[in-house]
Amino acid sequence: MTTKARIIRLGNSRGVRIPKPLLEQSGIEDAVEITAAPGKILIQKPSHPREGWDLAFESMAQSGDDALLDPATSTEWDDAEWTW
Repeated sequence: MTTKARIIRLGNSRGVRIPKPLLEQSGIEDAVEITAAPGKILIQKPSHPREGWDLAFESMAQSGDDALLDPATSTEWDDAEWTW
């Protein structure tokens, strides 16, 4: 669906009213990410901070790149206070 809208004043900022059918079609509800490029503004659902991590970790495990860089060490607290 494509529609035209006017840019309106909102205090010192500007805004665009988004028609309800466009919001329903997009699945956007409360928060958005806004990106600007020459001649356009992209409004989209926010990405999740850890999106794609599961695939990255799986790939690391398959290539053997998930080993610890430093050897495991213990501290005085580990030896005296911690119960295994």
